[in-house]
Amino acid sequence: MITVDKLYKSFDDRQVLSDINTEFHNGKTNLIIGQSGSGKTVLMNCLVGLHEPSQGHILYDGRDLTAMSKRERTLLRREIGMLFQSSALFDSMTVLDNVMFPLDMFSTKSYKERRERALHCLDRVNLGGAESKYPNELSGGMQKRAAIARAIAMEPRYLFCDEPNSGLDPKTSLVIDKLISDITHENNITTVVNTHDMNSVIGIGENILFIDKGHKAWQGSNKEVLTADNKRLNDFIFASDFSKQLRQDIIANMAG
Repeated sequence: MITVDKLYKSFDDRQVLSDINTEFHNGKTNLIIGQSGSGKTVLMNCLVGLHEPSQGHILYDGRDLTAMSKRERTLLRREIGMLFQSSALFDSMTVLDNVMFPLDMFSTKSYKERRERALHCLDRVNLGGAESKYPNELSGGMQKRAAIARAIAMEPRYLFCDEPNSGLDPKTSLVIDKLISDITHENNITTVVNTHDMNSVIGIGENILFIDKGHKAWQGSNKEVLTADNKRLNDFIFASDFSKQLRQDIIANMAG
């Protein structure tokens, strides 16, 4: 579990995050949502140590990131998997070499063991047989799945996903959502997803944090979000006529 305690973040005289208190749970898909400029990306950057909080604490299963030495942070990062918005695969490397990259950097296993682990991860994301291909030979969805395989190669305890469905069509987005959710539950990972995708919110949002103007404005599950009495949240999620109708249909099905 990751615990955020009284977190503040400012840049010069601009306050971006104010008094954020929340928990991201083990074995669940924890989503951070909010409008552009709300502070959700800054929050995720604080969580992974890319930004230093101005005040407050971030606890990884009781270990305070804000109080860690450089060596302790390096060790913690070996427990973290990252899925970037652009997939961030190395174009000059094969898919297998991309997945093996963190293992080659941090694992003490033999080459054979590292290769077997990478192949296992590729099989898990349904990319068995694609190991000799290069990223530019893959579709956008396949690139994202390869990036997921790389993110879980080190068997992380914590997985961070930044806009995992960015640039993907709705059908492929559902595939990526299910894959992230399944891997989270199978391995009891604390998964944190930064997203704008409302299908993700409804589909896999077991624990949703809504950030509004740098403040925690609401937190709950994908079932609770449908009936939440929070105007800012409702305006954000159900802004379009399609979203409003989708909400009504889902509530009607739940009642039936």
